Amino acid sequence: MLKKVPVSQLSIGMYLHALEGNWLDHPFWRNGFLISDDRTLRKVLESGVQHAFIDVVKGSDAPVPAAVAPARVTQSTPPPPPKLERVSLSEEVQYASRLRARSAQAMRDLHGEARMGKAIDTGECAVLVNDVAESIDRHPDAFRSLARLKTADEYTYMHSVAVCALMVSLGREIGLDEAQCREAGLAGMLHDLGKALVPQEILNKPGKLTNEEFDIIKTHPRRGYELLAGAKNIPAGVLDVCLHHHERFDGTGYPDKLAGDKITQFARMGAICDVYDAVTSDRPYKSGWDPAHALTQMASWQGHFDRDMFKSFIRCIGIYPTGSLVRMRSGKLGVVLEQSAAALTKPKVKLFFSTRSNEPIRHEIVDLATDTRDQIEAPEPPEKWRFPYITELWAGDAKR
Repeated sequence: MLKKVPVSQLSIGMYLHALEGNWLDHPFWRNGFLISDDRTLRKVLESGVQHAFIDVVKGSDAPVPAAVAPARVTQSTPPPPPKLERVSLSEEVQYASRLRARSAQAMRDLHGEARMGKAIDTGECAVLVNDVAESIDRHPDAFRSLARLKTADEYTYMHSVAVCALMVSLGREIGLDEAQCREAGLAGMLHDLGKALVPQEILNKPGKLTNEEFDIIKTHPRRGYELLAGAKNIPAGVLDVCLHHHERFDGTGYPDKLAGDKITQFARMGAICDVYDAVTSDRPYKSGWDPAHALTQMASWQGHFDRDMFKSFIRCIGIYPTGSLVRMRSGKLGVVLEQSAAALTKPKVKLFFSTRSNEPIRHEIVDLATDTRDQIEAPEPPEKWRFPYITELWAGDAKR
């Protein structure tokens, strides 16, 4: 049985069925959980939400009538909620792999419902955004890099999940608060929903599109906007990114040819995250670029992106993003494992090949931030070597 009570009346042992109001207004992405400890209770009490619904069958009942329930928190400046504990890349990759599979299926289902004309329900997306954000908190490189790896038949679905992760990361880099980062993440996850209404034979065509086919592709931002505008509780930022993630800073984008400050901050973020994931992903008609090469190419596109935002994006994922193939001054080749907080040019690298002897070497992990014996000379084109095992070097068996 559900009962509505003031949040101030909640206590350990109660089963929280739901918090009143929009999910963006509080720090809980899931409803339906037992308040089992002081930390969880404090987060609910400090959420700013006034009322909650408890299930008195699954948990404790309110001890006194709601009208006379005493307030439980008297602190004027409550401490911030604790951060998730940082874990190793290898540990987080295992969790991220499972989250990746769950996210791809959820997006596949959402696109299927849109194609069938069903009402859009983004509730599961909100849960996924939370799980992605928590994974990034535990290790920022794991899910973000793993989501870049896609089979041809799942590109449309996993692209949205990858952009979600990039949007959350970029939001934190530029100082957005937690609610704004959530909204940015949801915008990334839903930005391409309009592609559900584009014919699959055009979307997955293994070759150059005709002008007529590209005109059809260019309808997806507005069609996605219309789908989301008809759904419940979709934040304005999500709608904006869906409609304007293909706008360019010089005004040559679509659908509205917006330029400069006419493009919102969220849409400028979305434009960068969308393109980066697209060009680094394998597609039916081409192989994805190496991450470091992708950043170099994107930096050369005059007028395409907000330059300051793009610089923030590079700070966010690194000059040599995880998974990049790099050549060292020693002549060895390595794959970037994770970024360094100390310097963008000094990531942790796994060395595995010698260009001097032209043969594999015993794997060696070097943290360039602390080990000065060797340094990166330049990104190395993967197509020059065609190593079949680059992904396994940093992601292990969790790549799919």
